[in-house]
Amino acid sequence: MIKTNSKTLDSVPKHADEKATALTSSRYRRISRSTMKILLGLASLSIVLFLFREQWLRLIGDFLIVRDSLQPADVIHVIAGDDYRTDYAFQLYKQGYGKTVFFTGGWCDIHLYQHGEHAEERALTQDISVDAIAYDNSNVMSTYMEAERLKEWIARNPYPVRSVIVVSDPFHMRRVQWTYRKVFGDQIQIQMAPVPFDLTPYQRTWWKDPESRQYVRDEYSKLIYYLFRYQFSSGFFKDWLASLDTE
Repeated sequence: MIKTNSKTLDSVPKHADEKATALTSSRYRRISRSTMKILLGLASLSIVLFLFREQWLRLIGDFLIVRDSLQPADVIHVIAGDDYRTDYAFQLYKQGYGKTVFFTGGWCDIHLYQHGEHAEERALTQDISVDAIAYDNSNVMSTYMEAERLKEWIARNPYPVRSVIVVSDPFHMRRVQWTYRKVFGDQIQIQMAPVPFDLTPYQRTWWKDPESRQYVRDEYSKLIYYLFRYQFSSGFFKDWLASLDTE
Protein backbone atom coordinates (compact mmCIF):
# COMPACT_ATOMS: atom_id res chain seq x y z
CA MET A 1 0.00 0.00 0.00
CA ILE A 2 1.29 3.45 -0.96
CA LYS A 3 0.88 6.09 1.65
CA THR A 4 0.38 9.66 0.67
CA ASN A 5 1.29 12.69 2.68
CA SER A 6 -2.19 14.12 3.19
CA LYS A 7 -0.78 17.14 4.99
CA THR A 8 1.35 18.12 1.99
CA LEU A 9 -1.44 17.58 -0.53
CA ASP A 10 -3.91 19.58 1.54
CA SER A 11 -1.52 22.49 1.87
CA VAL A 12 -1.14 23.10 -1.93
CA PRO A 13 -4.66 24.36 -2.69
CA LYS A 14 -4.70 26.24 0.57
CA HIS A 15 -1.60 28.27 -0.39
CA ALA A 16 -3.03 28.85 -3.87
CA ASP A 17 -6.30 30.13 -2.43
CA GLU A 18 -4.50 32.48 -0.05
CA LYS A 19 -2.33 33.84 -2.88
CA ALA A 20 -5.36 34.39 -5.16
CA THR A 21 -7.23 36.09 -2.35
CA ALA A 22 -4.26 38.37 -1.65
CA LEU A 23 -3.94 39.32 -5.35
CA THR A 24 -7.65 40.02 -5.60
CA SER A 25 -7.58 42.12 -2.46
CA SER A 26 -4.54 44.08 -3.69
CA ARG A 27 -6.13 44.67 -7.09
CA TYR A 28 -9.39 45.78 -5.43
CA ARG A 29 -7.50 48.25 -3.23
CA ARG A 30 -5.74 49.71 -6.30
CA ILE A 31 -9.07 50.04 -8.16
CA SER A 32 -10.68 51.56 -5.07
CA ARG A 33 -7.86 54.13 -4.76
CA SER A 34 -8.13 54.99 -8.47
CA THR A 35 -11.89 55.30 -8.25
CA MET A 36 -11.58 57.50 -5.18
CA LYS A 37 -9.10 59.78 -6.96
CA ILE A 38 -11.45 60.11 -9.93
CA LEU A 39 -14.42 60.85 -7.68
CA LEU A 40 -12.42 63.42 -5.71
CA GLY A 41 -11.25 65.01 -8.96
CA LEU A 42 -14.80 65.23 -10.30
CA ALA A 43 -16.03 66.63 -7.01
CA SER A 44 -13.29 69.26 -6.99
CA LEU A 45 -14.03 70.18 -10.62
CA SER A 46 -17.74 70.50 -9.81
CA ILE A 47 -16.98 72.78 -6.87
CA VAL A 48 -14.67 74.98 -8.99
CA LEU A 49 -17.23 75.21 -11.81
CA PHE A 50 -19.94 76.11 -9.33
CA LEU A 51 -17.87 78.75 -7.56
CA PHE A 52 -16.74 80.35 -10.85
CA ARG A 53 -19.87 79.59 -12.87
CA GLU A 54 -20.58 83.21 -13.76
CA GLN A 55 -17.05 83.67 -15.12
CA TRP A 56 -17.12 80.70 -17.47
CA LEU A 57 -20.76 81.30 -18.44
CA ARG A 58 -19.78 84.86 -19.37
CA LEU A 59 -16.88 83.51 -21.44
CA ILE A 60 -19.28 81.26 -23.36
CA GLY A 61 -21.42 84.26 -24.28
CA ASP A 62 -18.53 86.65 -24.87
CA PHE A 63 -16.97 84.30 -27.42
CA LEU A 64 -19.93 85.06 -29.68
CA ILE A 65 -19.48 88.83 -29.39
CA VAL A 66 -17.09 90.45 -31.86
CA ARG A 67 -16.69 94.22 -31.61
CA ASP A 68 -14.12 96.07 -33.69
CA SER A 69 -12.62 99.47 -33.01
CA LEU A 70 -14.46 101.26 -35.80
CA GLN A 71 -12.95 103.30 -38.57
CA PRO A 72 -15.08 105.23 -41.09
CA ALA A 73 -16.29 102.92 -43.87
CA ASP A 74 -17.94 103.27 -47.25
CA VAL A 75 -21.04 101.27 -46.29
CA ILE A 76 -22.90 100.32 -43.13
CA HIS A 77 -24.75 97.05 -43.72
CA VAL A 78 -27.71 96.36 -41.44
CA ILE A 79 -28.60 92.68 -41.22
CA ALA A 80 -32.37 92.24 -41.34
CA GLY A 81 -33.99 92.42 -37.93
CA ASP A 82 -35.77 94.67 -35.49
CA ASP A 83 -35.70 98.47 -35.63
CA TYR A 84 -33.04 98.83 -32.94
CA ARG A 85 -30.50 97.54 -35.48
CA THR A 86 -31.62 100.19 -37.97
CA ASP A 87 -31.56 102.93 -35.33
CA TYR A 88 -28.04 102.00 -34.22
CA ALA A 89 -26.84 102.01 -37.84
CA PHE A 90 -28.33 105.49 -38.22
CA GLN A 91 -26.42 106.58 -35.11
CA LEU A 92 -23.19 105.36 -36.68
CA TYR A 93 -24.07 107.14 -39.92
CA LYS A 94 -24.68 110.43 -38.11
CA GLN A 95 -21.33 110.01 -36.33
CA GLY A 96 -19.61 109.82 -39.71
CA TYR A 97 -18.84 106.10 -39.78
CA GLY A 98 -20.48 105.45 -43.16
CA LYS A 99 -21.50 107.13 -46.41
CA THR A 100 -24.36 104.74 -47.21
CA VAL A 101 -26.58 102.54 -45.04
CA PHE A 102 -27.43 99.32 -46.88
CA PHE A 103 -30.31 96.98 -46.00
CA THR A 104 -31.11 93.40 -46.96
CA GLY A 105 -33.86 91.00 -46.01
CA GLY A 106 -36.72 91.59 -48.41
CA TRP A 107 -40.21 90.92 -47.11
CA CYS A 108 -40.56 90.38 -43.36
CA ASP A 109 -43.34 87.96 -42.43
CA ILE A 110 -43.16 89.02 -38.79
CA HIS A 111 -43.52 92.78 -39.26
CA LEU A 112 -45.26 92.65 -42.65
CA TYR A 113 -43.03 95.12 -44.49
CA GLN A 114 -40.10 95.28 -46.90
CA HIS A 115 -36.94 95.90 -44.89
CA GLY A 116 -35.49 98.40 -47.35
CA GLU A 117 -38.65 100.46 -47.80
CA HIS A 118 -39.29 100.45 -44.07
CA ALA A 119 -35.71 101.68 -43.49
CA GLU A 120 -36.28 104.59 -45.89
CA GLU A 121 -39.41 105.61 -43.99
CA ARG A 122 -37.58 105.35 -40.67
CA ALA A 123 -34.66 107.40 -42.03
CA LEU A 124 -36.99 110.32 -42.78
CA THR A 125 -38.19 110.34 -39.17
CA GLN A 126 -34.55 110.70 -38.05
CA ASP A 127 -33.57 113.48 -40.48
CA ILE A 128 -31.51 111.18 -42.69
CA SER A 129 -31.73 111.70 -46.44
CA VAL A 130 -33.12 108.79 -48.42
CA ASP A 131 -30.12 109.32 -50.71
CA ALA A 132 -28.03 107.74 -47.95
CA ILE A 133 -30.19 104.58 -47.98
CA ALA A 134 -29.69 101.64 -50.32
CA TYR A 135 -31.22 98.20 -50.22
CA ASP A 136 -31.76 94.90 -51.94
CA ASN A 137 -35.36 93.82 -51.50
CA SER A 138 -34.93 90.26 -52.73
CA ASN A 139 -35.92 87.72 -50.08
CA VAL A 140 -33.17 85.95 -48.17
CA MET A 141 -33.14 82.85 -46.01
CA SER A 142 -29.93 83.31 -44.04
CA THR A 143 -27.16 85.62 -42.88
CA TYR A 144 -24.97 84.06 -45.56
CA MET A 145 -27.42 85.10 -48.27
CA GLU A 146 -27.46 88.65 -46.91
CA ALA A 147 -23.67 88.80 -47.26
CA GLU A 148 -24.02 87.54 -50.82
CA ARG A 149 -26.62 90.24 -51.61
CA LEU A 150 -24.24 92.88 -50.30
CA LYS A 151 -21.46 91.51 -52.49
CA GLU A 152 -23.72 91.61 -55.56
CA TRP A 153 -24.78 95.19 -54.77
CA ILE A 154 -21.15 96.26 -54.38
CA ALA A 155 -20.33 94.71 -57.78
CA ARG A 156 -23.14 96.80 -59.37
CA ASN A 157 -22.32 99.97 -57.47
CA PRO A 158 -20.69 102.66 -59.67
CA TYR A 159 -18.55 103.84 -56.75
CA PRO A 160 -15.80 101.67 -55.27
CA VAL A 161 -16.52 100.08 -51.89
CA ARG A 162 -13.43 99.16 -49.93
CA SER A 163 -14.80 98.87 -46.39
CA VAL A 164 -18.04 97.79 -44.72
CA ILE A 165 -19.35 98.03 -41.15
CA VAL A 166 -21.85 95.29 -40.29
CA VAL A 167 -24.55 95.87 -37.67
CA SER A 168 -26.44 93.11 -35.87
CA ASP A 169 -27.09 91.69 -32.39
CA PRO A 170 -24.11 91.09 -30.06
CA PHE A 171 -24.44 87.29 -29.93
CA HIS A 172 -24.82 87.15 -33.72
CA MET A 173 -21.46 88.72 -34.51
CA ARG A 174 -19.13 85.68 -34.36
CA ARG A 175 -21.15 83.95 -37.08
CA VAL A 176 -21.46 87.22 -39.01
CA GLN A 177 -17.69 87.70 -38.97
CA TRP A 178 -17.06 84.14 -40.15
CA THR A 179 -19.68 84.52 -42.91
CA TYR A 180 -18.41 87.82 -44.29
CA ARG A 181 -14.81 86.61 -44.31
CA LYS A 182 -16.00 83.54 -46.20
CA VAL A 183 -17.96 85.58 -48.76
CA PHE A 184 -15.53 88.49 -49.23
CA GLY A 185 -12.17 87.02 -48.36
CA ASP A 186 -9.64 89.84 -48.11
CA GLN A 187 -11.18 91.91 -50.91
CA ILE A 188 -12.93 94.33 -48.53
CA GLN A 189 -12.27 95.48 -45.00
CA ILE A 190 -15.08 94.17 -42.79
CA GLN A 191 -15.75 95.65 -39.35
CA MET A 192 -18.15 94.30 -36.72
CA ALA A 193 -20.46 96.73 -34.90
CA PRO A 194 -22.83 94.90 -32.54
CA VAL A 195 -25.75 96.90 -31.19
CA PRO A 196 -25.03 97.75 -27.52
CA PHE A 197 -26.88 95.46 -25.13
CA ASP A 198 -28.83 98.31 -23.56
CA LEU A 199 -30.48 98.96 -26.94
CA THR A 200 -31.49 95.32 -27.40
CA PRO A 201 -33.84 92.98 -25.49
CA TYR A 202 -30.85 90.73 -24.65
CA GLN A 203 -28.43 90.57 -21.73
CA ARG A 204 -24.71 89.93 -21.59
CA THR A 205 -25.47 87.76 -18.54
CA TRP A 206 -27.36 85.51 -20.92
CA TRP A 207 -27.91 82.65 -18.46
CA LYS A 208 -30.20 84.87 -16.38
CA ASP A 209 -32.61 85.71 -19.20
CA PRO A 210 -34.72 83.19 -21.19
CA GLU A 211 -34.50 85.07 -24.51
CA SER A 212 -30.75 85.51 -24.19
CA ARG A 213 -30.25 81.85 -23.24
CA GLN A 214 -32.16 80.78 -26.32
CA TYR A 215 -30.13 83.15 -28.52
CA VAL A 216 -26.80 81.82 -27.26
CA ARG A 217 -27.87 78.20 -27.69
CA ASP A 218 -29.14 78.91 -31.21
CA GLU A 219 -25.98 80.74 -32.23
CA TYR A 220 -23.68 77.91 -31.21
CA SER A 221 -25.90 75.48 -33.13
CA LYS A 222 -25.94 77.75 -36.20
CA LEU A 223 -22.20 78.34 -36.04
CA ILE A 224 -21.57 74.60 -36.16
CA TYR A 225 -24.17 74.29 -38.93
CA TYR A 226 -22.44 77.02 -40.97
CA LEU A 227 -19.07 75.29 -40.65
CA PHE A 228 -20.53 72.12 -42.16
CA ARG A 229 -22.87 73.88 -44.60
CA TYR A 230 -20.31 76.21 -46.16
CA GLN A 231 -16.92 74.72 -45.30
CA PHE A 232 -16.83 70.96 -44.84
CA SER A 233 -19.71 69.51 -46.87
CA SER A 234 -20.17 68.54 -50.51
CA GLY A 235 -22.54 66.67 -52.81
CA PHE A 236 -25.76 65.24 -51.42
CA PHE A 237 -24.86 66.16 -47.84
CA LYS A 238 -24.34 69.80 -48.82
CA ASP A 239 -27.66 69.87 -50.70
CA TRP A 240 -29.43 68.39 -47.72
CA LEU A 241 -27.90 70.99 -45.39
CA ALA A 242 -28.99 73.73 -47.82
CA SER A 243 -32.59 72.57 -47.43
CA LEU A 244 -32.32 73.43 -43.72
CA ASP A 245 -31.41 77.10 -44.22
CA THR A 246 -33.44 79.37 -41.97
CA GLU A 247 -31.35 82.31 -40.78
